[in-house]
Amino acid sequence: MIRFGLCCIFHSAPITFRRTTAKYLLSRPRGERLQRLSDICAHNAASLEAALRFCDAHGIGAFRINSQILPLKTHPEAGYEVQDLPGGHAIVKAFRRCGRLSRRLDIRTSFHPDQFILLNSPRPEVVERAMADLRYHAQVAAWVNADVITIHAGGAYGAKEDALARLSAAIALLPSDIKHRLTLENDDRMFTPRDLLPVCRAAGIPLVYDVHHHRCLPDGLSVRKATDAALSTWRREPLFHVSSPRFAWGTGPCGPHHDYIDPVDFPKEWCEHTVTVEIEAKNKELAVLKLIEDLASPDRR
Repeated sequence: MIRFGLCCIFHSAPITFRRTTAKYLLSRPRGERLQRLSDICAHNAASLEAALRFCDAHGIGAFRINSQILPLKTHPEAGYEVQDLPGGHAIVKAFRRCGRLSRRLDIRTSFHPDQFILLNSPRPEVVERAMADLRYHAQVAAWVNADVITIHAGGAYGAKEDALARLSAAIALLPSDIKHRLTLENDDRMFTPRDLLPVCRAAGIPLVYDVHHHRCLPDGLSVRKATDAALSTWRREPLFHVSSPRFAWGTGPCGPHHDYIDPVDFPKEWCEHTVTVEIEAKNKELAVLKLIEDLASPDRR
C-alpha cells in the first residue's frame, strides 16, 4: 500500500501558512513583535488542522509540515519560546490537538528542515545552530505526532569520507527525542544512497530514498537495490520521495522539479511495499491527486 504525502503548502485549496522576516520583526517594539508572532503561530496551527482534514477528505495519507510553521523560532535575535508569546499555551494546545487529529485520521506527519542543517560542518558554531534547529523540530514534532525529521548529509568540504565521519559523530551526540525521528536523505549533488547507507546502518538512522536525486546522481545501485537497501534501515513504515524533472531527462538540468509527477518516474518496485511517498511537485495537492489517479489507471497496472 502506498501512502501518498503532500509537502508543506497548497496550490489551489484555500489553506495558507503565514511567515514573517527577521528584518520586519526586529524593526518593531518587543510587545508588538511577540503579538505578531502569536497571531502567525495561532493561524498556522489552525491551518495545520485544516490541512490534515483536507488530506483525510482526499485520500492523502501524509503531510509534510513546513519548518517555518513557527517562523524564526531559533533565529539568534528574533527567536522566542512559544510559551512566552501572548496566548502561547493556547497555541501549544492547538498544535497538540493537531497531533491527536493526525492519530485519529491516520495522517502521517513529518518535517524536512532546510538545507542549512549542517551536522557535518567543520565549524562547531554551525553544528550548534543545526542542533538548536533540530531541537525545535523535535519539540514541535512531539506536539503534532510527527515521526520523521529528514535532513541531508551536508557538504563534503573537500573530503567526503571525513565529512561522513563528522556526520556520524554528530548523530551519536543527538538526544533521543531527535535521534528516534531523524532520517537521512540522499541528495542530487554530493551524497548518494551508497554513501549514506553505512552511516544509517551504524547509527540506526533510516534512509529516506529520493529516487529523483538518485537518478540525477547515480552510484551504481539500481532502483530496486537502493529501494531494498533503504527499506532495511527502517523499523517503522518507510518514507521515500519522488519527483519528476522540469526538463525532459537528458535535455536540461535534472534537479528542478516539474509541476506534476510523470507516472513513468514512479518506481514500480515501490508498489510491492507499504511505504509513505512524499510527492515533491510544484502543483502540490493537484500533483498528488493526479498521481493517485494515474497510478490507479488500468494502463499503469
